[in-house]
Amino acid sequence: MPPSLSDPRALRELLQRHGLRLSKGLGQNFLINPSVCPRMAAACGAEGCAGVLEVGPGVGVLTRELSSTAKKVVSVELDHRLLPILEETLSDCTNVEIVQGDILKLDLHRLIEEKLSGGPVCVCANLPYYITSPVIMALLEGGLPLTAVTVMVQKEAAARLCAPPGVRECGAVSVSVHYRSRPQVLFQVGRGSFMPPPNVDSSVIRFDMLPEPPVRVRNEDILFKVARGAFAQRRKTAANSLSGALRLPKGLIEGRLAQAGIPINARAEQLTLAQFGTLSDALCDDIYGG
Repeated sequence: MPPSLSDPRALRELLQRHGLRLSKGLGQNFLINPSVCPRMAAACGAEGCAGVLEVGPGVGVLTRELSSTAKKVVSVELDHRLLPILEETLSDCTNVEIVQGDILKLDLHRLIEEKLSGGPVCVCANLPYYITSPVIMALLEGGLPLTAVTVMVQKEAAARLCAPPGVRECGAVSVSVHYRSRPQVLFQVGRGSFMPPPNVDSSVIRFDMLPEPPVRVRNEDILFKVARGAFAQRRKTAANSLSGALRLPKGLIEGRLAQAGIPINARAEQLTLAQFGTLSDALCDDIYGG
């Protein structure tokens, strides 16, 4: 990595030379702590994969570290204004390919097939806070050939993502995380590690993908749909929230909860992964009509 990419003054000069102003809407906070990216790259498991999929390379600081350990790096960048900067900062990284697009709209199966030999791949990214949960859900629920997902996220989001279903901190994405992977927090990153500094601290977390889910369900899509529905209005009971989200009568939902051995007044954060699995199985025919 060129030392200048972690030098705030040089980074400002690079951005100004390309006429780029940081976008708050895109959550652009560039890493200037030179120790973070090497640790992320070393922890992501790139050596055992066909390649690495990176989300939001920014100016290419993490990308350069990944290129030194991975066979190939494919980085998806939404902001087209960063492309000429990446062309400059990654000019000597011959195993890096930049794809301009929205990670939430791209056909990731096709991208991995065409650019990363069909996998298996690992994901490594410094995720913008505003798209953390949607991106992780897309990765974990998409049936992609992944070995691990290593991401930097807001510290509070990391606690929520790694919290197992059944505890207060969990959310809908926690169900996806624990169904597909074994999560762990690797290390903390202070807000001063970024330019401009955000108002929160960050954590680097890794999801090691499981060969088989810990629970068996009739339909995985319905499991994820039920989890999202149950947490849609987390101040309400799971029955009320699911009734609104799934557009099914509350009485029917309560009946399925009872069928699954779950109290009808339970809230979503009280349900374990096994209970979500049993409930989704009970609701399969109601959602898809058999």
